[in-house]
Amino acid sequence: MSQPDHRMNLRSLETPTGVSAVAGPHDIGASPGDKKSKSKSMRGKKKSMFETYMSKEDVSEGLKRGTLIQGILRINPKKFHEAFIPSPDGDRDIFIDGVVARNRALNGDLVVVKLLPEEQWKVVKPENNDKETEGTYESDLPEELCGHHLPQQSLKSCNDSPDVIIEAQFDGSDSEDGHGIIQNVLVDGVKKLSVCVSEKGKEDGDAPVTKDETTCISQDTRALPEKSLQRSAKVVYILEKKHSRAATGFLKLLADKNSELFRKYALFSPSDHRVPRIYVPLKDCPHDFVARPKDYANTLFICRIVDWKEDCNFALGQLAKSLGQAGEIEPETEGILTEYGVDFSDFSSEVLECLPQGLPWTIPPEEFSKRRDLRKDCIFTIDPSTARDLDDALSCKPLADGSFEVGVHIADVSYFVPEGSDLDKVAAERATSVYLVQKVVPMLPRLLCEELCSLNPMSDKLTFSVIWTLTPAGKILDEWFGRTIIRSCTKLSYEHAQSMIESPTEKIPVTELPPISPEHSSEEVHQAVLNLHGIAKRLRQQRFEDGALRLDQLKLAFTLDHETGLPQGCHIYEYRDSNKLVEEFMLLANMAVAHKIHRAFPEQALLRRHPPPQTRMLNDLMEFCDQMGLPMDFSSAGALNKSLTQTFGDDKHSLARKEVLINMCSRPMQMALYFCSGLLQDPAQFRHYALNVPLYTHFTSPIRRFADVLVHRLLAAALGYREQLDLAPDTLQKQADHCNDRRMASKRVQELSTGLFFAVLVKESGPLESEAMVMGVLNQAFDVLVLRYGVQKRIYCNALALRSHHFQKVGKKPELTLVWEPEDTEQEPTRQVITIFSLVEVVLRAEATALKYSAILKRPGTLGHLGPEKEEECDSEPED
Repeated sequence: MSQPDHRMNLRSLETPTGVSAVAGPHDIGASPGDKKSKSKSMRGKKKSMFETYMSKEDVSEGLKRGTLIQGILRINPKKFHEAFIPSPDGDRDIFIDGVVARNRALNGDLVVVKLLPEEQWKVVKPENNDKETEGTYESDLPEELCGHHLPQQSLKSCNDSPDVIIEAQFDGSDSEDGHGIIQNVLVDGVKKLSVCVSEKGKEDGDAPVTKDETTCISQDTRALPEKSLQRSAKVVYILEKKHSRAATGFLKLLADKNSELFRKYALFSPSDHRVPRIYVPLKDCPHDFVARPKDYANTLFICRIVDWKEDCNFALGQLAKSLGQAGEIEPETEGILTEYGVDFSDFSSEVLECLPQGLPWTIPPEEFSKRRDLRKDCIFTIDPSTARDLDDALSCKPLADGSFEVGVHIADVSYFVPEGSDLDKVAAERATSVYLVQKVVPMLPRLLCEELCSLNPMSDKLTFSVIWTLTPAGKILDEWFGRTIIRSCTKLSYEHAQSMIESPTEKIPVTELPPISPEHSSEEVHQAVLNLHGIAKRLRQQRFEDGALRLDQLKLAFTLDHETGLPQGCHIYEYRDSNKLVEEFMLLANMAVAHKIHRAFPEQALLRRHPPPQTRMLNDLMEFCDQMGLPMDFSSAGALNKSLTQTFGDDKHSLARKEVLINMCSRPMQMALYFCSGLLQDPAQFRHYALNVPLYTHFTSPIRRFADVLVHRLLAAALGYREQLDLAPDTLQKQADHCNDRRMASKRVQELSTGLFFAVLVKESGPLESEAMVMGVLNQAFDVLVLRYGVQKRIYCNALALRSHHFQKVGKKPELTLVWEPEDTEQEPTRQVITIFSLVEVVLRAEATALKYSAILKRPGTLGHLGPEKEEECDSEPED
């Protein structure tokens, strides 16, 4: 995944020693069956497997001199011996080959690496198309690129405003898609240099493809063309252990029952192959585990790594708890949350004591003298029908001259979260609410999220507002910021607002609308929605004319059984005009606040930047499009958006090709990042690439993003409501970094939750059929985007009933010819040619374990679709 550029804020170096509270076995580095480990003469003399970390002084000096490079470590989930860090110059990622070169760093850690001699760099060979040249990227498409798509089934989703989105596309957690796919398509294969260390016994069970060969090449690589080399490095220091060091997995007995280790330790095998196997003391295990290990074969445990010594090929850990049966939603969900360090514990009594104690709470009289009273205005919320934490409301009042007074009103969360309080500290630490398919882990206590701060209808609420005078074309004539008090007149769902937009001249029956306060009529609300829609359309049109980019990817929404909580069906969430209406005004408010706080505090503004795409990956994509005859312009965000809009037709095949290309275009995109304006010297780096604006921030979702709370405090100081924040730029940057980290973890958890529910759906309701479009063609496999579900999968030739298969390039385009075994011995074999952008029919089916599913290509001539019952099951609307 693309990662933050940490060069602008080099963290203080700390000695990266493991926790040593638990003493490990002296010879723990040996495998359980290693006879040498039992030899007393060998103890204490075993060669270290890993290099000693450099001193922090040497690391600091090396980073200053440029002899060392820092970056976030990404481990390829499909080929866990491969790891990468981003190149500082935006070129091809730097390759880290094998566990030894990773030097005990885990996925997501901020590491320092030293480049290896050039003769040990990875060589890119054109003839091996089944290899991958970059690490598999986890999806990290910034939400400003793709809109708010996925409604939650219970509490409010994070799609209620444009800058809060659940990224529910599948990203290769089961090893088969991720951002690595495009490299299979675009970049020729790889043979690696030097000796690689394999992790025995850790084959990817989801990838029945022949294991890649590792070739040691002795030739002088300097004679090769420069573009065929990929810089390779080794980890010499861990700047920050961002990985939680927790993993879910299974307990096993050690293989050698006669070893000393067998009597003391069990083996913990993580579900995530990127985490090493771990020795855990038997005293931590269930009391009957040794006697009855098979009873625990399907029990999911959480284990935490507490140490990993230089002479240990396995880590040492402690069992945290037993979660329950693998494959069940709640145990798996708890495991996901724990692995990604999400605090889902109950709020402490100290935190709850920070909240108003006398309930029901009413606004103190003195607040009315400090705020603009908007309670008589026609103000309303537009959210998913299941939403409970309503943090944004809209208003639109026509003026005599034909213009409109448009307001965005945001819950004044900072009023209830005193700086430095226990509530403030826990919110800062959590940094974001985490939205799962079936529930939410809130950043703030529910009393705040759903009552005190939530802009519930017909209730007086404290807000922070941005109010503009706008022409019908969206031109800003005037702008006002300030603290306000509102009383929302109704709680509209996106469906309500959509019906108003689609029926501009018809009165919506009262029975089809939510309750509206008697001070305002349904006609007044309806007209306000229509006026907002008209302005939003012009704002949106102007944004894209000004060079904004939109990459809408397919998102899944689920229907859940009310009693069991299991998924009953799913469908691709439709992004409609009502969503776009809210999006435009939230974007406008965020941009306005960004300019306001930056003018007031040029060294202390918390902003959000979006770096341009990664250069090498973008160049590879340009080359691919050129080979495929696609007239794509990648010169700017706006040019790319225009190309995507104009290149494809409206027929089914064209729309499917567009989905695939949008997916490919998302891969070079980098993360959008919070940052402190005082720590970046070049204002050009402030820019938001996707929105194509010079300044942007997050202001509109303070109930579930701590960054927005900080921005509210900055805006209050800029308006003279309070003193300037007592935060040095580097302190604010550390908070920004933490918000970035937790936001990434939250997004990953959301994706894994979606993946979990989809896997359960395949197991319970499958197999599921769908058309798919081929995204990439490899030597022995091909990648598809399953159109009905937005799922990406790799289909392996050796999992199909083939007589043979043959890979070739026709010109520069890869082509895989499949020769199917005939079902009848008297028939001739059927030939099928697989090329990029060809449509195929696939079946998604559950595998032996509950949370793995694979895609199988249907035989030519057996194309069919699901019957009416399955169609209804998978396309039904989500229940309220």
